[in-house]
Amino acid sequence: MSFTILTDSSSNLPEDIIDAHDLKVMPLEFMVEGQVYHSYLKGMVTDVSKFYTMMREGKVITTSLPPLEVVDEIIREEFEAGNDVLYLGFDSAISGTFDNCSSYIERVRDEEYPNCQLECVDSKAAALGQGLFVLEVVKVRDQGKSLAETAQWARDNILTVSHWFTVEDLKYLQRGGRLSKGAAVAGSLLNIKPILHVDEIGRLVPTDKIRGRKKSLQTLFDKFAQTASEPKSEQMVCISHGDCLEEAEALRDQITEQFGVSNFVINMLDPVIGAHTGPGCVALFFITDQER
Repeated sequence: MSFTILTDSSSNLPEDIIDAHDLKVMPLEFMVEGQVYHSYLKGMVTDVSKFYTMMREGKVITTSLPPLEVVDEIIREEFEAGNDVLYLGFDSAISGTFDNCSSYIERVRDEEYPNCQLECVDSKAAALGQGLFVLEVVKVRDQGKSLAETAQWARDNILTVSHWFTVEDLKYLQRGGRLSKGAAVAGSLLNIKPILHVDEIGRLVPTDKIRGRKKSLQTLFDKFAQTASEPKSEQMVCISHGDCLEEAEALRDQITEQFGVSNFVINMLDPVIGAHTGPGCVALFFITDQER
């Protein structure tokens, strides 16, 4: 390995994959009734489902950026070891994490470790969409490409990761400012399950209004069928879910049966993102050669 790949816990990657590719992960924070939690700490297994239970009980989860002291510790460890670093950050149109962390890391490098090389790339991705992007970049690194070459490949291929998701309860989107209160109330009364997408500049945008949960999940499948790159059977497909594993697995099985896909990553959506989408969110990520 010629350089370190650093990302955020918003990438939603399971720890076995993090370890397999020697990734470094900065933990984001969230709070429940004043108690601070980290969405990822190496070696610590957290029952994320309990946070979705809290949400169902009406507890409000709030989120924050990674504390700079944690960012400082992680990046200094790499620079002290003489490692060059490629930072692939959380979509800056959704969170201030990338701007905050990249600015700090660049300052530390410039002032104290000028001999270390650093590249920072805004992934314009979130959850396992960001995770999938990181894994695609890992492939390029592992082909022996330099830090600069890998970073340029990342910048050139950001928009190839397609994000599609739906939610069960509109109140979480309304609480986060993604829907007006009136639209959330009306949508709930009509059993509307919106389909949302991450666009070319990283914004979260609604694209379809679907009546009913079953049809909304079918729409996610349809988006894969219509827009995934060929050959579909060779895709790595990622599914994040808000404590609704059975529905995530049903979507996986449908994709497998129709297209022969066998390479999946399924993981529960960490509460830093899940706080804004709520229990029952299902998000599908894959590679596309069409425009976002």
